[in-house]
Amino acid sequence: MSTDPTPGTDAVVAEFVRRVGSGEPDRIAELFADNVDWLLDWPAEGHPSTPWIRQRSTRADVAAHFRELAAAHTDDHPREGDDPVAGPDLRILVDGPEAVLLTEIRRTAASTGTAYRARCALHVTVEAGLISRYHVYEDSLTVARAHTAAD
Repeated sequence: MSTDPTPGTDAVVAEFVRRVGSGEPDRIAELFADNVDWLLDWPAEGHPSTPWIRQRSTRADVAAHFRELAAAHTDDHPREGDDPVAGPDLRILVDGPEAVLLTEIRRTAASTGTAYRARCALHVTVEAGLISRYHVYEDSLTVARAHTAAD
C-alpha cells in the first residue's frame, strides 16, 4: 500500500485536459514544474501569424502561452460541444512518468474567422506530480494557414 500523496501521471494528465478545456491559463500553469522542457514542432524563427508558438521554459511562460493561444481563437468551434483541444477522438497513453496525448485540434482563428482542424500529438513527462516535459507535434502548416489572411 502506497502512502505517496503525489498524483500519478494519469491523474495529472486528466487534470491538465480538464483545465485546458475550461480555459484556465493560470490553473493550467500550476500543473507545470518551475522549469519546463518545452518543444513545439516549429521553426525557431516562428511565424508572424502564430506568435504564441515559440520557445518557453518556465511556469509563467506556460500561463502566457495558454493566454495567447486563447486570445488567437474565437469561442465558437466547428462542431458544438467539442472541446477545442481534446476533441472527440482524444487518446491518452501512459507509461510510468510518460504520457502521449493524440487528438485533433478544432479551433477558429480570431484574425481570419477560419475554422480549422489539425492533428496533434503531445508528449509529456510528469515528475513529482508536475509536468516537466511538454513536446507538441502538430500540423503547424494548417494552423499557420488558418491564421494568415488571404491575399
